[in-house]
Order: sequence, then C-alpha cells, then structure tokens
Amino acid sequence: MANISAALVKELRERTAAGMMDCKKALEEANGDIELAIENMRKSGQAKAAKKAGRIAAEGVIFARTEGNVAVMIELNCETDFVSKDAGFLAMGQKIVEIAATQKIADVDALKAADFGNGESVELTITNLIAKIGENMNLRRVMLVEGDNLGTYVHGARIGVITKLVGGTDELAKDLAMHVAANSPQFVKPEDVSAEVVAKEREIQIDIAINSGKPKEIAEKMVEGRMKKFTGEVSLTGQPFVKDPSMTVAELLKKEGADVVSFTRFEVGEGIEKQETDFAAEVAAQIAAAQKA
Repeated sequence: MANISAALVKELRERTAAGMMDCKKALEEANGDIELAIENMRKSGQAKAAKKAGRIAAEGVIFARTEGNVAVMIELNCETDFVSKDAGFLAMGQKIVEIAATQKIADVDALKAADFGNGESVELTITNLIAKIGENMNLRRVMLVEGDNLGTYVHGARIGVITKLVGGTDELAKDLAMHVAANSPQFVKPEDVSAEVVAKEREIQIDIAINSGKPKEIAEKMVEGRMKKFTGEVSLTGQPFVKDPSMTVAELLKKEGADVVSFTRFEVGEGIEKQETDFAAEVAAQIAAAQKA
C-alpha cells in the first residue's frame, strides 16, 4: 500500500470538498493515485464537487496593489517554486504592479511596454532576469478596477482577489476578498448564474436522481430544490460568510448597507497545462549534452 501523506489528503479535500477520512480512505483504495481516487469518489457520490478544473501547473506569484480609487492585480509566472521565492523575482513583481496601479494600465501588452524606471521596458527587464536566473518567466495577465470601495487580498502569494463594493467599509471589502479567495464563487448573485451552467447542472442532478431509482417525474421535482441550493453555493452572496458561517454574504451585505458590484479572482497557473517531465530522461539528456560540449 502506498504511503498516503497529509499533503495528498489535503489536495484531495480541496479538489472534492469531501471529508478528511473519506479522502484518506479513497487514496488508500486507489493506492495513492489522486486522479483515480477522484474518479472513484464521483462514481460513489462522495465527491461533492470538483473545485478545480485540473491541477494547477505553472508556478509564479500574484501581486496586488491599491492606489487611491484604483486596485490592480497581476500574475507573474515562472517555471519553479524556487524562483517564485527569489528576491529579485519578487521585487520585480512588486515594481510591475506598482507601475500598473500608478499609471492605470489594464492591458498586458501596454504594461510590458511601460518604462520599468531604469530606462528599460518592463518586458526587457523580465528578459534580463530570465537571462540572469536561467528560467522562463511571463507576465501573464493584469486586472485593473476603479471604484470608491475596493478590497484586495492575496493568500500565500498564489491566490489574489479584487472586490468592488457600493457602500460598506474598507474592512468589509477586504473581508469579502478573503472570502472569495477561500470559497471560489463563480458569480456574484444566484440570479447571475448563466443559463448554460444551470442547464448542465440540472442534467447532472436528474441523472443522479434517476440512477438512484427515482422515476423521471419525481426526479425532476427533486432537482428543483437542488438547483436552488446549487445556485447559492456557486454565487458569492449565497454562500455562508467565511468569518461567520451563521449568516450568508447576502445577509452580511444587508446588515452593512452595502452591495457587491464585482469581484475578480486570480490563482497562479489556472488554465495552464504544465508539461510532465521524465526526470530520468532529463538527466540523461543533460549528461549527453555535457559530453558533447
């Protein structure tokens, strides 16, 4: 039997929202294969939802900054976790997000073309650090939001959020940014959930009900209640507030006399597929190259 680490159990919990013991058992039954464990859990109904579209592959850091009524967030990628903690890489990222905020730059290409402050462009500065460290880097995206009440939050350098509120306090805006970082809502309000997402989930829920032995007519009635719960779970205002689960975010906003206009959530590497490396083959290639030199 494979050795099941706490880190592996934690990752499975994050990806399925299942209980710790269920995750540990599933990993043991799958001999440590997390993808097989997820597949088995979905078949048995243990996995409540796949919170992530896939494993986050690329490394890097999310940087966020607020300047007056402007909030900016960028994602700066690199190849390894080691470089993401490099002092030069971090200093460069902080300077880039400062440039974006102070100059109100909301476009990646425009930000790359901006003066870094050393007589060189941001893009050339990145290129020079690539040459120095020997690892590829990329300024992947930037988000700029303007408003009177903005909140930013960065968790562990890997997840960043900007929230825009009408009314409320700076503290509330930051608390909601923290909530979005933790709970990953897809929409602001239940009524914002797209028809396409609703239709897809309805089809899944009907299939689950029918497969459990319910007649189609009864299954369709059961699903109505489940769909209301679903739209609440995937929307910010429908979720229990992370700092006080006894109330929903909607109830908190009503209490504070505020409303959420928008939120943006970045997570390092989301949507990027990282090439899997055969370590033995890589070492062999490096040895062969060294022998030719």
